[in-house]
Amino acid sequence: MLALSAGLSPLFAADAPQFPLANPKETVADYAKRTGLAPTVTLDLGGGVTWEGELIPAGTFVMGSPKGEAPGDPAEEQQHKVTLTKPFYMGKYELTQKQYEKVTGTNPSPTKGDDLPVCNVPPVDAESFCDKMSALVKRSVKLPTEAQWEYACRAGTTTAYYNGDSTDGLDKIAWFGANSGNAAHPVGQKMPNAWGLYDMSGNLREIVHDFYNPAPQGDATDPTGPATGDPKNHVVRGAGFSANAIKAGNCRSASRRPTENLVATGFRVMLEVDKK
Repeated sequence: MLALSAGLSPLFAADAPQFPLANPKETVADYAKRTGLAPTVTLDLGGGVTWEGELIPAGTFVMGSPKGEAPGDPAEEQQHKVTLTKPFYMGKYELTQKQYEKVTGTNPSPTKGDDLPVCNVPPVDAESFCDKMSALVKRSVKLPTEAQWEYACRAGTTTAYYNGDSTDGLDKIAWFGANSGNAAHPVGQKMPNAWGLYDMSGNLREIVHDFYNPAPQGDATDPTGPATGDPKNHVVRGAGFSANAIKAGNCRSASRRPTENLVATGFRVMLEVDKK
């Protein structure tokens, strides 16, 4: 298990370590070796409950959708270049009910199951969970930003889905309306993306840090979304178990929407790297 740091640090601290950007052809394992970072981390939440994170390298990617990919207004997901200067650890799985309950002592999910992703959590409670987990593990735990989420979901791909452009392969990576039985499933049953993350394209929609606003349009470095907004309405990424993936394109890596239908919405958390 990764050693715990002595205290908490903000998501983008002024004294945070400087790391190189990943080479597009570089594997995560090679990047981890080059930077001296662990490729994976496991944090102890107590009582035999753990949280697993996968290293996401610092890097640059094209965020959004090319013309013709997004149903409706193509400007909603206009492509632009984003650079993330700091590597981080993204939750390998959507946050589970046993993890949420271990940290908070509550479980708001209407259908119970230890390994089911927690749902029915409004954004303000997801942020509160991060604060509580941070205090528990003495590390800075956050909701990922919208840019961090899409970068991690794509895992170096530029296609509509992280396994290609065709919906024919969605059953291999996601739970959605056509295969879920209209219910969430235990995490980690479908194929992960190239960076070891499960259920990014379907099972539950996932709340991110950014307040909901029109999609970003311009190139940016370490974007965090608007400084203020409706605390009940964050950007939600990915797709839920009831998603109409074929007609609405909800499982695409660039798909985004406002907070809605919390029973089909969960979240995953990210962990910032320790100082060198």
